[in-house]
Amino acid sequence: MYSVRERGRLLTRQAGDGQSVQMDSIKSGFVGSQVELRCIFVNSNPPVKISQVTWQKFLNGTKQNVAIANPSLGVSVLPPFKERVTFKQAAVRHRTPSLEDTTIMFSNLRLSDEAAYICEYTTFPAGNRENMVNLTVFARPLTRMTLTTPTIVARPQKRKMTVATCLSANGKPQSVIKWDTRLKGEATFQETQNSNGTVTVRSNYVVVPSRETHKQKLTCIVTYRNERITDSVVLNVQYEPEVKIEGFDGNWYLNRQDVSLTCNTDANPPVTVYQWKLLNGSLPSTVEIRNNSLIFKGAVTYELAGTYVCDATNGIGTRTGLVEVNVTEFPNNPPPGGREIPQEQHNAGAVIGGAVGGVVLLAAAATLLFVFLRRRQRTFKGDYSTKKQVFGNGYSKAGGLPAHPPIPNNLQYPDDSDDEKKPAQIAVTGGFEASERDFDGDAEDLKRPYFTVDEGESQDYDERTLAFQYNPGPDIADDMVSQTDGSVISKKEWYV
Repeated sequence: MYSVRERGRLLTRQAGDGQSVQMDSIKSGFVGSQVELRCIFVNSNPPVKISQVTWQKFLNGTKQNVAIANPSLGVSVLPPFKERVTFKQAAVRHRTPSLEDTTIMFSNLRLSDEAAYICEYTTFPAGNRENMVNLTVFARPLTRMTLTTPTIVARPQKRKMTVATCLSANGKPQSVIKWDTRLKGEATFQETQNSNGTVTVRSNYVVVPSRETHKQKLTCIVTYRNERITDSVVLNVQYEPEVKIEGFDGNWYLNRQDVSLTCNTDANPPVTVYQWKLLNGSLPSTVEIRNNSLIFKGAVTYELAGTYVCDATNGIGTRTGLVEVNVTEFPNNPPPGGREIPQEQHNAGAVIGGAVGGVVLLAAAATLLFVFLRRRQRTFKGDYSTKKQVFGNGYSKAGGLPAHPPIPNNLQYPDDSDDEKKPAQIAVTGGFEASERDFDGDAEDLKRPYFTVDEGESQDYDERTLAFQYNPGPDIADDMVSQTDGSVISKKEWYV
């Protein structure tokens, strides 16, 4: 092929004398297709005579004749182009041909046709005039996607294996392969340069076969130039059965009717053999085996309790499932509405109930304490340290009476009595009178005269002084309230 610099020098020389050869600079086509290579001679004025037109293939510095058009000798196409190259214009093939347009049609392109092609005009008296076109031949790749093996088996060892291959063969230029799938696998790529200039690209998809990869779609995307070619397969993975026993709801109780267990499986190929057994024992006499189910006839008894095992077998292997059956005396009655309350909700209710009960208990205790303190506050607001000595049922109000009644000068006791000594009626200064008419003679308190004394008082009284008793006046007795320590307090003074 000519370089850009060579083509520039050629066109400049031809334009200088008025004649030129017009051609496309680049043409392309696919293997097996047809391409048109244009060549038109622009004559000068006055015109020159065209003696001959020659098409040549220029490859690696060597020229090879393809076709010749001569006004006297006619048209000639040389091998190996004879069956594939023709002049487009029929006038070129006439006995008196017109050679201004010598465009050729190149059919059934081959990869070997890729080269630079020169259209050369021989004129008189101007000499030779020529131009050239670069022909590129593309090869569309053969793309296909295949499973590496018709049967993909998931093994317990969980080994990786190639499950599919995407091939783009003999492409020019080479293709780009990508994968589109939900599978968690990996792709490998390999490129091979062929002797004819094409490239073969191969990509393998590697995955660990499993139950999850079964029926997964795997798509190969081949990008060639501006084309996008896709091909897909669905994996057929065979695996051992996945076994699950259903039917025990945790509420098998005595005399319950119509209970059963079912051995459900997920397997490829399907399970062909089911085998039931009771761990550490034999199946109850009331059980009936129907395909993959155990039907328990009659009422539930304690005999049905135990661990039931189901062995499921297909063409790949055998897997086992089991369930522990417990029998209770009474049913676990669900709440109204038929829905059983989960254990988590029971626990949450107990926690909430305990918290509420604690709050109520604290509130009740606080209320009782408040009422007690309130009543105590309303009952007595004085200071017990202000109480004065009181004799008998009399009292002394702070500041109202002397701290202690005056001691009589003499006390009379009968000398000839062995009974308990009783004080005689003695006149006392200060307006008090000891009179038996004001007291109940059977009262226990009258037999043991007593009084209370402030801690601050230090007067000494002998034993006989304690026998003295007061007879309070009516107005004082009505205003008096007894306390638990034996003293009395005035209502007017200490109550709210």
